[in-house]
Amino acid sequence: MVTPFKDRVAAGRELAASLRDYVDQRRRSGRDDIIILALPRGGVPVGLELARALHAPLDLMLVRKLGVPGHEELAMGAITAQARVLNQDVILGAGITDEMLERETEAERRELERRAQRYRGDRPWPELRDHCVILVDDGIATGATMEAAARAVRAQHPAEIVLAVPVAPTDAPRRFEPLVDRFECLAMPSAFWAIGAWYEDFSQLSDDQVIDMMREADRLRESGQ
Repeated sequence: MVTPFKDRVAAGRELAASLRDYVDQRRRSGRDDIIILALPRGGVPVGLELARALHAPLDLMLVRKLGVPGHEELAMGAITAQARVLNQDVILGAGITDEMLERETEAERRELERRAQRYRGDRPWPELRDHCVILVDDGIATGATMEAAARAVRAQHPAEIVLAVPVAPTDAPRRFEPLVDRFECLAMPSAFWAIGAWYEDFSQLSDDQVIDMMREADRLRESGQ
């Protein structure tokens, strides 16, 4: 197997190159309506490279997977602060009761609140209406978390939603076609089993690393780089 990406930073640089048309638009017309929203933790280093190349602000789209109790790697849905997406097939197949679903939702909602305070502090949520929003992560597996993110963004009436990821399964474009205006993906292997299999370095990121990257994004924005 050939791993196409050295790490998330390298993947972000390749992804930024595939979105060069937005850089060209900015140069020609001074376009300044682009906002990059990264899904932490893994999407943040990818998003930082997009922010660096597109000269656009970077913020966080906080999403939490709702895992099946006892089989947490299996997603029965996902939540953001604004939306919840459920996979009814998984819920029915796993025998998930309403009580179990609400208990898992509440636990993940508390984690969302913890991460929001840890990562964003008192920073106000960016205005998305009539903006071009680029949603980015280090890859798509089941798609539950990204679907929740896309639905939450769509509800805020952006002018355009771009979903940008380095790697995803082959059915991802069809799944997200109703939710986003553009799907940008560098690799869609037919034999897809895990995002990490497509990175040489897929190390888990810490909260402190995410915070440092967001500070770097703020410095880039303030300096105009």
